[in-house]
Amino acid sequence: MTRTLVVTNDFPPRQGGIQTFVAALLERRPPDSLVVLASDSPGSAEHDAALPYPVVRRPTGMLLPTRATARAAVQLADRFGCDTALFGAAAPLGLLAPRLRAAGVRHLVGATHGHETGWVALPGSRQLMQRIASGLDVLTYISEYTRDRLAPALGERTRLAQLSPGVDVDRFTPDVDGAAVRRRWGLGEAPVVVCVSRLVARKGQDVLVAGWSRVLASHPGARLLLVGGGPAEASLRRAVTARGLQDSVVLTGPVGHDELPQHYAAGDVFAMPCRTRRGGLDVEGLGMVFLEAAACGRPVVAGTSGGAPEAVQDGVTGHVVDPRSPGAVADALSGLLDDRERARAMGEAGRAWVEARWSWTTIAADFARLLEPGCDQA
Repeated sequence: MTRTLVVTNDFPPRQGGIQTFVAALLERRPPDSLVVLASDSPGSAEHDAALPYPVVRRPTGMLLPTRATARAAVQLADRFGCDTALFGAAAPLGLLAPRLRAAGVRHLVGATHGHETGWVALPGSRQLMQRIASGLDVLTYISEYTRDRLAPALGERTRLAQLSPGVDVDRFTPDVDGAAVRRRWGLGEAPVVVCVSRLVARKGQDVLVAGWSRVLASHPGARLLLVGGGPAEASLRRAVTARGLQDSVVLTGPVGHDELPQHYAAGDVFAMPCRTRRGGLDVEGLGMVFLEAAACGRPVVAGTSGGAPEAVQDGVTGHVVDPRSPGAVADALSGLLDDRERARAMGEAGRAWVEARWSWTTIAADFARLLEPGCDQA
């Protein structure tokens, strides 16, 4: 069996999308095929003790491709007989690849997650990504959008292969009951539009607020549920107050990962009108929230940023709209609230699509193939 050394800064108990992605990939591999080298974080000892594979923590909150990190990685690869290495985020730790190859690791894979599209847009960081790619057999991408940005910059330095995050279709399901969440936030039986995401400008919660009065004009009892925390929370609360929307817009603040399915289920429609900012440097790589909402049987309304349209079958599982237009966003939401039968059909189509294309069963099989030496010749 191929044994894989995983070198990563992004690993629980530290929270975040990349951490969740990496942990979910490893959860679906045979435990005796893995060893992890990671940075340290509070609670790591308790977390690691419950895992079925060994984790070695460096005494730092941030692993860098230093000589000390390289020595630790080479020692682990030798100790456990690793013939494959995975970098949980290719930049910058992928710079260690030549050292590992020289030590006998035959197959090296690096993952990208979306922000690297900004890296290749800037001369200095583009050269760094080119160096990293040159040392790897495979570099993964999460969406066709990110591939289209990476490929011209990286050329023929490595093979590019898609490896997207997956959805736990047993957790995110139409059978989840959102009644308790509705009671907690005083939503009653009202029509609810829900957005689950970090509160940052790119995600477009401000556009939802800006267009919400237009939704209320045709659905006066509707509620907007904004789930999550982040730096934009204060400005969003001010906007809600300034527009007199306190009775119809609820900001929950941060919500635990275990409660997310119930918050999706509390909504009738999911919306996140994400938009690209900062000249393309701040962009949505894919948008797993659209797929999680679809897995819960909810129609989705997405913005056009980056890979987000790839997480929606426009007109089938939901709508892709202009995220710069509060009116366009509001009209899409009102249309779904108007036509419950169409909304239900879109939710059912979304669930079926996620099961077929985006479940962890499918993603895990893709991952297993990418770890096999020689897959770069496929």
